[in-house]
Amino acid sequence: MTSEPQKIRWGILGPGTIAKAFAGGVAHSRTGTLVAIGTRNPGKSGLNENFPGARILDGYEALLADPDLDAVYISTPHPSHAEWAIRAAEAGKHVLCEKPMGLTAFEADAMIHAARRAGTFLGEAFMYRLHPQTAKLVDLVRSGAIGEVRMLKSSFGFAMPGFMPEHRLYANDLAGGGILDVGGYPVSMARLIAGAASGKPFAEPDKVAGAAHLGQSGVDEWASALLHFPNGIVAEVSCGISLAQDNVLRILGTKGRIEVADFWYASGREGGTGEIRIIRSGGEEVVEVREDRWLYAFEVDAAGEAILAGKQEFAWPGMGWADSLGNLRVLDKWRAAIGLEYEIEKPEKRVDTISGRRLRSGGTIIAKREIPGLPRPASCLALGFEDFRTFSSGMILLDAYFEAGGNVFDTAFIYGSGYTETLLGQWLKNRGVREQAVVIGKGAHTPLCYPDVIGKQLTQSLDRLQTDHVDVYFMHRDDPDVPVDEFVDAMDREVRAGRIRGPFGGSNWTRERMDEAIAYAERTGKQKPGALSNNFSLAEMLVPIWPGCVTSSSDDWKAWLTARQMPNFAWSSQGRGFFTGRAGRDQRDNEELVRVWYSEKNFGRRDRAIELANRLGKSPIHVALAYVLAQPFPSVPLIGPRTLDELEDSLQALDIALSPDDIAWLDGGSDQHRRTG
Repeated sequence: MTSEPQKIRWGILGPGTIAKAFAGGVAHSRTGTLVAIGTRNPGKSGLNENFPGARILDGYEALLADPDLDAVYISTPHPSHAEWAIRAAEAGKHVLCEKPMGLTAFEADAMIHAARRAGTFLGEAFMYRLHPQTAKLVDLVRSGAIGEVRMLKSSFGFAMPGFMPEHRLYANDLAGGGILDVGGYPVSMARLIAGAASGKPFAEPDKVAGAAHLGQSGVDEWASALLHFPNGIVAEVSCGISLAQDNVLRILGTKGRIEVADFWYASGREGGTGEIRIIRSGGEEVVEVREDRWLYAFEVDAAGEAILAGKQEFAWPGMGWADSLGNLRVLDKWRAAIGLEYEIEKPEKRVDTISGRRLRSGGTIIAKREIPGLPRPASCLALGFEDFRTFSSGMILLDAYFEAGGNVFDTAFIYGSGYTETLLGQWLKNRGVREQAVVIGKGAHTPLCYPDVIGKQLTQSLDRLQTDHVDVYFMHRDDPDVPVDEFVDAMDREVRAGRIRGPFGGSNWTRERMDEAIAYAERTGKQKPGALSNNFSLAEMLVPIWPGCVTSSSDDWKAWLTARQMPNFAWSSQGRGFFTGRAGRDQRDNEELVRVWYSEKNFGRRDRAIELANRLGKSPIHVALAYVLAQPFPSVPLIGPRTLDELEDSLQALDIALSPDDIAWLDGGSDQHRRTG
C-alpha cells in the first residue's frame, strides 16, 4: 500500500483578490492543500465560494494560532506584510508573502531575520520566477541567442478607471502607487537577465535614477527608472496605475532582440502557451512554452518543496533572500529619487515596532553600568547609526537595540548632515524614552574646531534631537593651536546652562591635552573633562583612519586610562573588519585594512583571538569586542550594526567573560597563560 505524499497545509491571511488566485494555485498544486482563511470580516459574503473547503477564522491571530496549519500566505496590503510575516515566524509558521516582501529592504531584512531565528521558510511571491518560461528565457540569454546583452526595456502599467481615493492603489496609507505594486516585476526581470548575461543568478545595478508623477494622494501614478549594471547593461523600466503601457519585455543584444509580452503571466493564469519572440536581421523565430499547470501552482510547489526539504528560502530561479533584498533596494532608490515617502512611514504613524507591538522596556541582554557623572546607568554597548536616512528604516534597529537593554546613542553634529540627530530625536519622542536614554552629542569637527562653535552647534543639535540637553558631550576633534582653557570654558558654560548634564571631553584628543584640560579645570573650579571617545581595539591603529584621529590602544594609553579611570567610548572597537575574513597576511586588496591595521603585532593578536574564538565556539570579532568590554577602566564600545543580524551577532560578545590573564594573553601572547574556555 502506497502512502499519500505529505502535503503542506496552507492558510491565507487576508482574503483579497490575489488570495483567490493563490487558492486556485494551491488547488492545482502537488504539494499543498488549503485549510483555513484568516479574515477580520468572517461574515463577508463570498468567502465560502471563493475558498471552498477552507475554514473561515475570525482574525489573523486565530490563523497563526491554528495548530493544523504549516504555512501562511500573506496577501494583506503592503504596509502589514512585515508585521504578519514576523508574527507568523514567531508562531512557527512558514510564510509565502505577496510582493513586495516589505515596504523597504529594511523591512524585508527584519522579516528574514525573524525567519532565520525561527528556522522557518520565507519567500516572496513573484509567481513568474518559478514558471518554466522564465528558465527558458534565461537559457536563451546564456546561450547567446541574441549575442551579448546590452540593454533591457520592460514595463508593467495599466490604467484604473479614474482617481479612486478609497482604492488601495491610490491610498497613501496603504502604500499605493505603481512602484511597489507592479514596478518590482520589471526590476526583478532586469536583475535576472543582467545576471544571466554574466553567468550569475541575478545582478545588482550600481546606478539607479528615477522619475515619476505623484498624483493628488501623493503616490506614484506613473514612473520610470534607469538602471545601470556593472557589466555595462542598461535597463529602462516603467510602471503605472493610471497609464496603460505596452508591457513588453525587450532584451536587446548585439545579434538581435528578444520580446515577451506580459512576461509575468507566462503561459497564462490557468495554463496555456507562452511565446518568446527572437528577432534577428534574418527574420523572427517564436519559441513556444507550453504549460498546462496553473501559474500560481508553481510558487505553491516551489515553496512546498523547499519546506519539505527543510530549506528556508526559494531555490533559484525563485527569489531567495538576497534576491528579494536586492530588488527592494532598487525600489528604495527609485522611491528616494522621486521623493516618495508614504505617510504610513513617517514618525507620526510609526508608533509601534516592526512587529506591530509597543516598544518594550527593561531588556537585560545588554547589561548596564554606572559611569561617573551620568545620572542613570549606561548600557555597556553604545549604538552608532549613521547609515539610515528615513525614520522607518532606522527605527527597526533602534527598537531592537533598546529592547535588548541598550540605552546609549552616539550622534554627532556632522553625521548625515544632521539627519542622524534628527532621526534619534524623532525616535526618542515617538517612543517616549528620552528619560531612559543616554544621548552622546559631538561637535566642533575640523575645520570648525573653535570654542565659539560649540554652543552654536549644540543649539542646532538639541533642536534636531527635540531635547534640551545631551547626557555626554565630546569635542569631535582638537585644535592644538587653540589654548585648551578656551575649550574647557566653552563646554563648562554649557554644563552650567544645563545643556550638558553629564561628562564632557574630547573625541580624538591626546593624553597631553586631556591632562592640561583637567589641570586647568581643577585650578579654576570648572567642570573637568570626564570622558574620552578615542579609538580603542585589540588591534592597534597604526596610522589615523581619518585625519585628526587618535588611538588609545597603546600600552601607554592603557596605563593612563586605568590610572585616571577615564571612561572611553571606543570607536572602531572591532578593528573595522580586521578580525573578520576580510583581513589576512596574504590578503592585501583592502587599502584601509593594510594601511591602518597590518602589522605583525596586530596579526599575533588576531591569531590569538582566532584561537580563543575556536575554543569558545565564537567568532574572532566577538573576542575582539569582549576584549574592549573587559578593560580595567570604564570602556564602552561603540557598535554600528546596519541590520538586525549584525546587531544580534555583536551581542554574542556579551557571553564572553575575559579575565585579566586573558586580556594580557590576547594583548601580548604571554607563554604563561592559555585560555582553556
